[in-house]
Amino acid sequence: MFIQTEATPNPATLKFIPGKPVLSNDTRDYRGAAEAEESPLASRLFQVNGVTGVFFGTDFVTITKDETDWQHLKPAILGVIMEHYLSGAPVVGNGAATAADAAEDFDETDVEIVDTIKDLLDTRVRPAVAQDGGDITFHGYRDGIVHLRMQGACAGCPSSTATLKHGIENLLRHFIPEVEEVRPV
Repeated sequence: MFIQTEATPNPATLKFIPGKPVLSNDTRDYRGAAEAEESPLASRLFQVNGVTGVFFGTDFVTITKDETDWQHLKPAILGVIMEHYLSGAPVVGNGAATAADAAEDFDETDVEIVDTIKDLLDTRVRPAVAQDGGDITFHGYRDGIVHLRMQGACAGCPSSTATLKHGIENLLRHFIPEVEEVRPV
């Protein structure tokens, strides 16, 4: 098994591509070992000293670290991922909640605006952000303000504010005049 790695815009985050599906149609973002109990793979990755975050995309795993150097962490992480896939264990256990299960905050009268926001996020934003090892999901819309959750390499990335304000906000405002601002959750 050959696992590729890619740098991300966030220097504390590295993208691992196992060449096999990770999650079929969802993402997962774990910010600590306690959150990762539903996932055998994430639980094992948090046992590697220095790992502070694990994000699963459809075909990649993004790891966030503390100040530990990548040259010390990378071999251990590669070993955990390889052992996991060779074992045949699931990435996430059965019955785990999905990101789609999270409550969204918006007024029912804004359902058309919210549908357009979600469509733009899914078709124009999320594919680009996934290239960098992260994800951005819709959290809510009220009074012209869109709330988005940044995950994986996007969470804590030095350029995340610019991505939100200059990229996503401008895109949404262009297509949806009712959008006034975009804020992170």
